[in-house]
Amino acid sequence: MANLPKHIKIYKVDINRIRKDTKGCHDKIFLNSAGSALMPASVVHTMQEYLEAEEMIGGYLLATQREHAIARFKIETATLLHAQPHNIAFAASATDAFATALSSIPFKKGDVVVTSNNDYSSNQIALMQLTKRFGIEVIRCKHNEEGDIDVTAFDQILQTKHPKLVTISHVPTNSGIVQQAKEVGALCKKYDILFLLDACQSVGQMDVNVQELHCDFLTATGRKFLRGPRGTGFLYVSDKVLEQGYTPLFVDQYGADWTAADSFTIQKDADRFETWEKNVGAQLGLAEAVRYLNAVGIEAVEKRNIALQLYCREKLATVAGLILLDRGSRKSNIITFHHQKHSVSTLAKKLTEANIYYSTTGKSSAFIDFSLKGVEEAIRFSPHYYNTFEEIDEAVEVLAGMV
Repeated sequence: MANLPKHIKIYKVDINRIRKDTKGCHDKIFLNSAGSALMPASVVHTMQEYLEAEEMIGGYLLATQREHAIARFKIETATLLHAQPHNIAFAASATDAFATALSSIPFKKGDVVVTSNNDYSSNQIALMQLTKRFGIEVIRCKHNEEGDIDVTAFDQILQTKHPKLVTISHVPTNSGIVQQAKEVGALCKKYDILFLLDACQSVGQMDVNVQELHCDFLTATGRKFLRGPRGTGFLYVSDKVLEQGYTPLFVDQYGADWTAADSFTIQKDADRFETWEKNVGAQLGLAEAVRYLNAVGIEAVEKRNIALQLYCREKLATVAGLILLDRGSRKSNIITFHHQKHSVSTLAKKLTEANIYYSTTGKSSAFIDFSLKGVEEAIRFSPHYYNTFEEIDEAVEVLAGMV
């Protein structure tokens, strides 16, 4: 065990079992869970077994035979989010879920959408498209000196502009900040404004409670901190949204029933946000990933993650010339940095040679945030609960050894 400072408290998990279940963590130091995390072996086994069965009898019959197993996806995901299964829709990705949610909102010229400077690039581009196509106005809220959303200014915008939608990223991909989703959600509830939360980088890393966040929509991916397969994600849809009849622009036979020559009836639950054709094997893989997380316990995962990221930040801060870029009063397990002397490409080369897995994030993913910070790109570490403190020590030693 690394020599941890007393103020870093560890919530114990069965780390030996977790690492035994995670084959990919034994031959490398993997610090890229914000990109695509390492799957538990049971996730891979679930998908392999399904595909082998599909090979023998075909996808339609097999899906019918596995209806109970498929239903577990919504049950497990709802449990994780403190929601109900009827609020959950499977999606091919978080971006797909985000676009589907946006398409259900009947925007018209002059409508206002409020967002932040730290939102994910794909989300910002989607809002720009709405501006071009429908003539909506996008307002980005102010941030305070710490980098947090200025909640008072946000409140003023909502009172004066009466937006149709508020959307923010809970944890941006380019920064370790945890934005004040709970405070923003409370304001949206107070003024009866739709709230779409991008939880792509928070779900699986920390406890995300849709009841406390008061979000109408929540989007997430499977491949990041949930430890599921690529090509999976989900959309949470609140009861309010369902009861008010919000429906994607392009709904298919899974989300609606064709009841007369020129009419259809939408499904009562979040199924209206899904399509008939989907990768069932991958969906079952995501269901198993969420089941595994629920079994470990999101409270334990969050507390271990807090200890890991605090330890990593404090260790990195001791490296001469290294600059930590993350701002905000609350930070997550996304840790970004660059170096006064060495380029990001030089840092990346050194980390790769040491068999340390990381990612880089550039200005195109965070144009406003990186412009304000005066940087073009950064290294991103994203430890997860299957990592050890010794692994962080080794990664920091590599960086400290650069002269």
